[in-house]
Amino acid sequence: MKKLNINNIARTFLMAATAAVTMLSCSDSIFNKQPLDKVSDETFWRNESDAQLAWAGCYNHGSGWVSNTFWAPRTMLWLDLMAGFGSEKEGRPDGVTDGTMNSSFWVPNEYWSQTWKTIVACNNFLDHVDNISMSDDTKRRMKADIRTLRAYHYFYLATFWGDVPLVTTVLSLEEANSVSRTPVSQVWEFIENELTESAPELPETLSDSELGKMSRGTAYAILGRALMSQKKWSAAADAYKRIIDSNVYIVEDRFRELFWEQSEYSKEILLSSQYVVDNFSHVLPQYLYPEVNGGWHQFSPYNELVKRFECIDGKTIEESPLYDEDNPYDNRDPRLLYTVMVSGKSSFQGREYNADPFSDSPDRYGKYSVWSGYCIAKFMDEGFNGNLMNYGGNFILIRYPEILLGYLESKLEAGDAIDQTLLDATINKVRGRQSVNMPAVTETDANRLREIIRRERSVEFAFEGLHYYDILRWGTANEELNRQFTGMKLTTDPDNYTASAVDEKGYAICQRRVFTVGKSELWPIPLSEIQLNPNLTQNPGY
Repeated sequence: MKKLNINNIARTFLMAATAAVTMLSCSDSIFNKQPLDKVSDETFWRNESDAQLAWAGCYNHGSGWVSNTFWAPRTMLWLDLMAGFGSEKEGRPDGVTDGTMNSSFWVPNEYWSQTWKTIVACNNFLDHVDNISMSDDTKRRMKADIRTLRAYHYFYLATFWGDVPLVTTVLSLEEANSVSRTPVSQVWEFIENELTESAPELPETLSDSELGKMSRGTAYAILGRALMSQKKWSAAADAYKRIIDSNVYIVEDRFRELFWEQSEYSKEILLSSQYVVDNFSHVLPQYLYPEVNGGWHQFSPYNELVKRFECIDGKTIEESPLYDEDNPYDNRDPRLLYTVMVSGKSSFQGREYNADPFSDSPDRYGKYSVWSGYCIAKFMDEGFNGNLMNYGGNFILIRYPEILLGYLESKLEAGDAIDQTLLDATINKVRGRQSVNMPAVTETDANRLREIIRRERSVEFAFEGLHYYDILRWGTANEELNRQFTGMKLTTDPDNYTASAVDEKGYAICQRRVFTVGKSELWPIPLSEIQLNPNLTQNPGY
């Protein structure tokens, strides 16, 4: 049973809190507030209770299933689909990586506008909270929390758009329609300063009633991401080391169950978006579950992700003697079947998953043209038997394994010595959890270890929204996204298989994706924003 917390209480007052902290107009610039038909600041900001509501209200922006921001389950999962891990059955949101995206495309428009709504809410909070009479300690904690939340969203703006307006207060209409893009180096500097200053003001641990708020470790985790994006490796390692040395977080023994509602208070989780059945639920199970389980089987992983999972001897499928091309799913890292449903090998709640194209299964390959034959297994909650459209499980945004792998990668890229003690304290803790129990990494050669770390991040965090960020900062997006993607193994005799298009090893032919160097590294500024404000220049190629 989920415990009642301040976020859940505040959702009862969602409409009032949202009106009070955003005051946005649909027709005006997203940087501007429009109070004509909303609760006014003058009547809302009266006491600490109002501040508490406004604080929670900042988190309500972009939390729902249909809100396309860097906080909600669907949109974070979509990031990994766009980064080459799969597709949605209607083909969405493939326009980002098939070479057809433009400044009117819905993905950059939605992610941009929804993210700015949260930033404006944060700005409005910070503009007014100092006028409220309350404990100085409470006020400092609130401000640090909202500055961290704002920095989290600026991190994604900088990652996907580069130069963006740096707006830290609510603007007038005239100001909003004349802002310019700030060089991304200055945006990164702002993010670093905000997080460095805020972290000490945040609690090191959170009570269960505060689940979903920012902790000191969360601030340093976001800082670590920002520093890694800039290749400030030593500073990133220092940020991650602060989290490790706090001894607050752990690597859970159970991997599969970590993503179920029963585990949302786990000490592996640094940050998650909050949901509760009936009051503020989401519909991930409906989209996720196979059709045989009553779901829509909306998402379909690609075989390029499946191939990343090592064999149980710790070697890649290219290197391991355990790998059998005719039985490619045997003897593999247990996280493979925790992450991807494989026909004939996976089941859920007593029902076998069957994608055999010659069967009458509702999940059979070929039923939809973009299905790969695989289905996402991660997040499928074995203990949930309720309405698939009314799920209350939280969605994890930052986990402790990211801290351990980020620390190891940063030490490696900083040129620091790598020894077995460091490997055992980082990557081997992740691989060695009881339910995974993969062989320990012993490699210390920088080039080979770099490949291992990158592969480990891919399989550990699949569908959690990290891979797009990773391939952009690694500079490997061109390599990973300029390719023909494939699906499930359809035949062991590809030369004589005529039922569907297959590659030379018998895997289903899926989508071809395109990445244009010098253009595709960034998303376009939405055309609607440029039309409102000619000071907003466009990214190259759009």
